[in-house]
Amino acid sequence: MIEENKVKIEEIIVVEGKDDTKRIQEVVEADTIETIGSAINAEILDRISHAQEVRGVIVFTDPDFSGEKIRKIIQEEVPDAKHAFLSRRKAAPSRRGASLGVEHASDEAILEALKHVATPIAKEDLQIPPIPRSLLVSYGLIAGEKAKARREALGDHLRIGYTNGKQLVKRLQIFQISKEEFEQAMTEILKDEKNGK
Repeated sequence: MIEENKVKIEEIIVVEGKDDTKRIQEVVEADTIETIGSAINAEILDRISHAQEVRGVIVFTDPDFSGEKIRKIIQEEVPDAKHAFLSRRKAAPSRRGASLGVEHASDEAILEALKHVATPIAKEDLQIPPIPRSLLVSYGLIAGEKAKARREALGDHLRIGYTNGKQLVKRLQIFQISKEEFEQAMTEILKDEKNGK
């Protein structure tokens, strides 16, 4: 029985497995398609494409290597799919060594991710010029001991998910993050870093 106060999600949410479906349905009223991990095949991709045509889809994978691999495969097949990104900090229980993912996320983290879905822009429709790699280097996002933590904070702040240094320019561009948005986010991140947050 669905609780009356649950948020209803119209789109079909694409998740990695049954535990993710169970967790999502504990928090919101939604239908899901499971990719069965990174073993995503043509039949599942066809189901996702059809779901996009009929109701729309939201790709909601774990913030790890496998989740990013699945997200990339789906994005190539269904470029207009929406994406929900789970903050890596909020994706796992507080105990050390715990699994990172949707099935372990708090209700608040899941609702926050689904509240701020983003749609990548096709290459031919891009209007904002890419942020220069040199600017990313100057903010310590590509190299240095704090680069990974800063990229993680940036992905959370802009709600575009975590990415490695190599993919950061592309991720910023496909979600059309302007130089101004980027610099404002980095100002806040560096301020928080300075204040020990």
